[in-house]
Amino acid sequence: MPRSADLTEPDLIAHLEAQNASIGFTSFTYDDAYALGTDIVQRAIDGDLGITTTILFGGQCVFHAARPGTSADNDDWLARKARVVARFNAPSLLVGAKLRLRGADLADLGLDRALYAPAGGGFPLRVNGSLVGFVGVSGLAQHDDHDLVVAALEAAIARHP
Repeated sequence: MPRSADLTEPDLIAHLEAQNASIGFTSFTYDDAYALGTDIVQRAIDGDLGITTTILFGGQCVFHAARPGTSADNDDWLARKARVVARFNAPSLLVGAKLRLRGADLADLGLDRALYAPAGGGFPLRVNGSLVGFVGVSGLAQHDDHDLVVAALEAAIARHP
């Protein structure tokens, strides 16, 4: 699978739309959230990555962890990415790529940049196609945040009965 950072904007959008359409679960529990979150953290430990990760069910934070090298700023980025995912029911990187391709900005949509961040690293959690939550990473370059989340989601789907 190509790294998202290596794709041109039109190819990136097609790639992200395919991920958005294919990544979902038939069920997802609090225990699944813990397993997904700990997998993300373990990947960060293995790669010596300074990240913060959050998993939300609706408005409830069901997993949160921060690694050395992060700060409360990463929590703010995650909250802003989560609002983008909830608003558009799409990965935050996809929303940002579509805006860039159109030469548009959040302000064109009436959204405040202090509250929304269309930057990579936020992904919808879906069960049977319905949006139930959010998983996100902050701390790396936006494409690397996104790719880390997607790798962990794909591994979780492969493990899921």
